[in-house]
Amino acid sequence: MREAFNDALKEATKSRDKTRIATLRLILAAIKDRDIEARGKGRDGVSDEEILGILAKMIRQREESFRLYEEAGRLDLAGRERDEIKVICDFLPKQMAEEEVKQVCRAVVGEVGANGLRDMGRCMGLLKERYPGKMDFSKASAVVKEILK
Repeated sequence: MREAFNDALKEATKSRDKTRIATLRLILAAIKDRDIEARGKGRDGVSDEEILGILAKMIRQREESFRLYEEAGRLDLAGRERDEIKVICDFLPKQMAEEEVKQVCRAVVGEVGANGLRDMGRCMGLLKERYPGKMDFSKASAVVKEILK
């Protein structure tokens, strides 16, 4: 994935796409920060799964900022956040459809043998392990919670 970011940054620089350049630099900086943190713990760097987590977190942050800017009437800043979200989404795997998320959640709940909300952590852990970056885990959490009720 790192090569994809670097290649995209080179391409954006050639085409002088300022928004894409700035967003890709933010992504690379976030990855580098996590690499440094990982080396402090004795690991070489972050894995592709962890990079997907970083991207998902960046999207959540920008969605929140977008919402706040929009409520405050700062449409210029909201538009910038929306543009950054689009750039970040280009690097995420295709997201699962809502119905597919429900099917996967039902399967995991059955596989774990979950009986109540106290088993939710095990279910979510398994989902995060199997489908990193492929689903919105906050929505999946709501689906699992509904199944377990």
